Amino acid sequence: MRRTAKAVWNGTGLEGSGSLTTPSGVLASQPYSTKMRFADAEGRSGTNPEELIAAAHAGCFAMALSFQLTGAGFPPTELAVEAVITMSKEGNDWSFASIELHLDAHVPGIDEAKFAELAGNAKVGCPVSKALSAVPITLTSTLRA
Repeated sequence: MRRTAKAVWNGTGLEGSGSLTTPSGVLASQPYSTKMRFADAEGRSGTNPEELIAAAHAGCFAMALSFQLTGAGFPPTELAVEAVITMSKEGNDWSFASIELHLDAHVPGIDEAKFAELAGNAKVGCPVSKALSAVPITLTSTLRA
C-alpha cells in the first residue's frame, strides 16, 4: 500500500505560498504559506503541515485503539482523540517539542487497568506514533463506562 500527497510551492520561504493536494480530494489545491503556518498562533488562517500531522496522529491512534479494544472483547462506543503538537524554535529552526494525545473514551465493561494497557499499546503501535517516535508522545485519558 502507498499513500501520496502533492505540494507545490511558489516564491521565497517567507513571502511565497503553496498548495497541497491529495488523491482523495480532501485537499484540493489547499493553500498554505508561512503566514498561515506561523503568524496565526491559533492556526485558523489556513492549514499547515503540523495541523495535518496532528489530524493524522489523532485518527491513527483512535483507529489503532479501536482495534485493540475490540480484539480484547471491549468494542468501544466512542473514542474522541485530540492530538496537540507543541513546536519549539531555536534561532530560525522549528521542531516538534512534544505531542500530547488527549483521549475521551466510552468503552462499556472494561476496567481502568485493562483500558490503560490497551491504550498504551495503541499509542506506541499506531503507524503515525512509530513515524513520530523521535518526539516525546504522552497520553492522557478519561474512561467512561
